Amino acid sequence: MSADAFILDGYVDEPACLGVPPYISPYIRAVAGVLLHHGNVVHYLTIDQLRRDPGLLTTVNKARIVVMIAGVTVPGKYLGGTPANITEIQQIGLSLPGPATLLAGPIGFGYSPGGGVKAVKQEVSGFSHLLPGSPAESLESFLDGGVPTGEPDYTRSDEWSIEGSSVIRLHPSYPHVMCELETGRGCPRSTVGGCSFCTEPLYGPPRYRTIDAISREVSALSAQGARHFRVGRQPDLLAYGSAGGEFPVPRPELIGELFAGIREAAGDLLTLHIDNVNPGTIAHHEEASREALRTIIRYHTPGDVAAFGMETADPVVVHENNLKAGPDDVLRAVRVVNEVGGIRREGIPELLPGLNFVIGLTGETSDTFTRNMAFLREVVREGLLLRRINIRQLMPFEGTPAYERNTLGLHDTEFRKFKESVRKEIDLPMLRRIFPTGTRLLRVIIEETGALSFGRQMGSYPILVGVPLRLDPGTVLDVVVVDHGMRSLTALPVPIRINHLPQSVLKWIPGISRNEMVRLLAKRPFSSLEELRSRVGETPLEKLYTFS
Repeated sequence: MSADAFILDGYVDEPACLGVPPYISPYIRAVAGVLLHHGNVVHYLTIDQLRRDPGLLTTVNKARIVVMIAGVTVPGKYLGGTPANITEIQQIGLSLPGPATLLAGPIGFGYSPGGGVKAVKQEVSGFSHLLPGSPAESLESFLDGGVPTGEPDYTRSDEWSIEGSSVIRLHPSYPHVMCELETGRGCPRSTVGGCSFCTEPLYGPPRYRTIDAISREVSALSAQGARHFRVGRQPDLLAYGSAGGEFPVPRPELIGELFAGIREAAGDLLTLHIDNVNPGTIAHHEEASREALRTIIRYHTPGDVAAFGMETADPVVVHENNLKAGPDDVLRAVRVVNEVGGIRREGIPELLPGLNFVIGLTGETSDTFTRNMAFLREVVREGLLLRRINIRQLMPFEGTPAYERNTLGLHDTEFRKFKESVRKEIDLPMLRRIFPTGTRLLRVIIEETGALSFGRQMGSYPILVGVPLRLDPGTVLDVVVVDHGMRSLTALPVPIRINHLPQSVLKWIPGISRNEMVRLLAKRPFSSLEELRSRVGETPLEKLYTFS
């Protein structure tokens, strides 16, 4: 007889895995597969759903098995959801009567309220068991009556991921849900200790999934209505399937087979993006990396981002923390990605680099921030593009060298000044160059409503778009860029309904003077572009107007 099982998604964010809406992590799907394999009826709730309606826990309490997955090791700012904090996790655990209440995910590394504070590794009250290691394998061991622990075993978890694909239909963002695809776990640099702050080396050397397994999972997800995919759960996509040292030589032909397999498995996909790329791999193997990047572009969708973990432009900090690439290597990698991915399709660049800075590493001085800004100014001077610059304070975890050796709290003033300088001096000019006025963005999905509604495209690090209209969440529309903020855009829906939109919206059309706007409003409606021109004259963006 089947029993009810609940998955509570507290969301995860790790160096090589994202599971904050609209993303759904591989952990969720594999755990769902294990529960289904054992004959359970699987239910799914997110921490945000529980916040909005705490009474839902009454239903959860009736389940025979409850698995909560949570943990953030690289905190960020989120629009689609907010990860569960330690207080919420404790409260949920204490409110669940059992008999089997299980906690899994990167929460096992510890918890911190945010960057700039050491993570605390503590027992979480209330849950009957912690599922250490890989959640799905650990859950399988528990359900079989063994000790709840497990290492990644793709011979089993590949099948669980396929069987659990139907859980995406329960995600609150569905059908606009981004499926994070796991290609491997572990880091090539774990053999030399890895970066001082990173938790990925704690998974050990890389273990890769097969192309066949990934393709079959994508096929199963596509059959459940998935249209958006990110090849994101790995520390360096260019190292997929490669072996040999801390900087394995990329295998472009294998990466091509991987992406071709995904395309064939989901022929009607709308998004296929990537995440982490090691700039050190590009610097050490430039030609092989170029070919691998060209291969990715052949199969992906535009607007993609290769996230570089730069961390710092200070060579002393690079050395002290065993980081993957120095500033010269990163600049070289930025040039390569711009050369290969800077071409535009559908109005936007195919693939651009993004940079991550981490503040608080050992060896950091006030001069570090001067070097960081000098690096970014050189990028601007060379006319190179960066899709996004992420600046965060170190959050060290027990088991990493940075837990004991760091400069937390020593340069808070410099950190704030650096962040502000980047936003004003670098981010705004970058957005104007990447998304110039008149750029069309396809399939923006509204997530927050108000006088200014906010939405994003599906993708890897999509730009935040403000639309000066009250729109229902879930609305999907094409827009045209009309203005730029430091980390966001203002855009109007296209086609632009010139006869119907209020002045509060039309005023965002660039280049229309106050007098021209008065004439336009007074002489509406217009039956055609020719009539509008005869009465008002030529206006910007007029090729996007509709007169119906």
